[in-house]
Amino acid sequence: MTTFVITVPGTFLSDINDSACMALERELASRHTDVSESEGVDLLTLNEGGTFSVRLEVEAADRYEAELQATRLVVAALKEAGINEADAPLGPPAVTGIDSEL
Repeated sequence: MTTFVITVPGTFLSDINDSACMALERELASRHTDVSESEGVDLLTLNEGGTFSVRLEVEAADRYEAELQATRLVVAALKEAGINEADAPLGPPAVTGIDSEL
């Protein structure tokens, strides 16, 4: 298995309050581990205009499965944080780091 750092972009179509943002970070916290922390990667980045990026780690056999898994995790975290999926559409995920153990 390979550890992938995946970036999933999105846009909040309505204002997100601080408590929803903190809830989202809490839901995603378990996916922010050694690789991303050692590289100083922020788990959630909020930008002006409502855009955001989530960077998280997943274990997968290949890039495609890692991107699918990351997207599923972000969708689930949004839901658990009380953010409607329609209010935060996601863009295509991208691999931004790889740590494979040989």
